Amino acid sequence: MKRIGERIKGRRELLSLHLNELAGKVGISSSALSQIENSKAFPSIITLKSIADNLNTTVGFLIGENDTLSNNPVIKKSEARFVQKNSSGTEIYLLSQHDISKQMDTYLVRLIKESDLTELFPATFGQTFCHVLSGEVDFHLEDKKFIVKQGDNIYFNCKSEYMVKNSKSGISELLWIISPPNF
Repeated sequence: MKRIGERIKGRRELLSLHLNELAGKVGISSSALSQIENSKAFPSIITLKSIADNLNTTVGFLIGENDTLSNNPVIKKSEARFVQKNSSGTEIYLLSQHDISKQMDTYLVRLIKESDLTELFPATFGQTFCHVLSGEVDFHLEDKKFIVKQGDNIYFNCKSEYMVKNSKSGISELLWIISPPNF
């Protein structure tokens, strides 16, 4: 919570606003704003919203909603978050932090024998990049069929008709990147 005050003060100074100017716009005393900036008091949500509006920013910025990504961009293998499993047994895991300013989503896709991507990635605007980490998959893109093996890549528009299936025994793993993000 200490960082809220630091962010308010930093943003106020960036905009060249004096403490008493911002306090007057928000409708609180200069003393109250000083205590907030020095983490000796915490604003109500209504006051915080007014501060954010008058600093031309968001409450999310002031509370540090994106700090996880900027301060910790590394996701350990054990930290990959399970997202969804479809009826054929394919699982997807998110490989990046949540951040509203992300420009892509990155997933680990794990296909068991005879599983596919049905129900997992809806057709949206954007592009998809896929890298086969292990195994081999049948990839139908529009009216063409490709066998995509470990180390191979495929890149296509999200609105293209496609079907991916693991027809081999064993597990196939894919790095699946979608831009812009859709989950």
